[in-house]
Amino acid sequence: MSLYSNSKITLFSLLIILNSCNTNEIRKEFSVIAFYSGENDLAHISFIDEAHRWFTKIGEIQNFSYDSTNDWKNLNIDFLSTYDIVLFLDIRPEDPSQREAFEKYMNNGGAWIGFHFAGFSLQNSAYDTDWDWDWYHNEFLGSGEYKGNTWRPTSAVLKVENQDHPITKNLPSTFNSAPNEWYSWHNDLTENPDIDILVSIDPSSFPLGTGPKEWEIWTEGYYPVIWTNNNYRMLYVNMGHNDMDYDGGTNLPLSSTFNSNEQNTLLINALNWLGQ
Repeated sequence: MSLYSNSKITLFSLLIILNSCNTNEIRKEFSVIAFYSGENDLAHISFIDEAHRWFTKIGEIQNFSYDSTNDWKNLNIDFLSTYDIVLFLDIRPEDPSQREAFEKYMNNGGAWIGFHFAGFSLQNSAYDTDWDWDWYHNEFLGSGEYKGNTWRPTSAVLKVENQDHPITKNLPSTFNSAPNEWYSWHNDLTENPDIDILVSIDPSSFPLGTGPKEWEIWTEGYYPVIWTNNNYRMLYVNMGHNDMDYDGGTNLPLSSTFNSNEQNTLLINALNWLGQ
């Protein structure tokens, strides 16, 4: 396991975070563990690296500890019982025993936040994330199989669908996201009574994406990007794919997932809601 510390965070973002919180409020300390692979797609790896720094620094402010591990054998009941919130930063578990342990953890009141690729599944996937875990994708996430995505990663105007939820408190009705590759899904989440859609793509974002393929540019439709399942203590966040300099050949990040103050506030709200 690795614990990331001495992270950097911009002064402006720090001020926004402090202003959005009641600094006189004493919060219960809680613990967060992030699982990741860091093996597929430089954009996902870039997100993971900055997530380690960001969550460590926010934990110092918000009174929680942050650990991370790329050893998925740690996804067992004994290990999970020592943490209040589990994060999946890029992938989901593939081993049956790890899946069983995670399902038991969630059914027994555990808390979870999954980012971007953690919701991905496709028949004959090139990433070894085949459509073979019905509970996770249909019952737990509710989204079903991955359907499509925008390209290249771009910012979007996001609409807050439920301003009464603790996760969306102090957020405006719309806000600008950090650049991201946006996913669509086979299941219609609006038809699932257990799903509470918190944030979606605002129509003012269209056209969203730059292509070059026509299907990578969205011009209409309804796309949930952040939601919770009321049967579990969980949140899925579609963000987690930075823009990268593939064309220029440097393969360096061109954006940061944590460059949207409103998006950061939402994540902090989610951590405190799940951790208390």
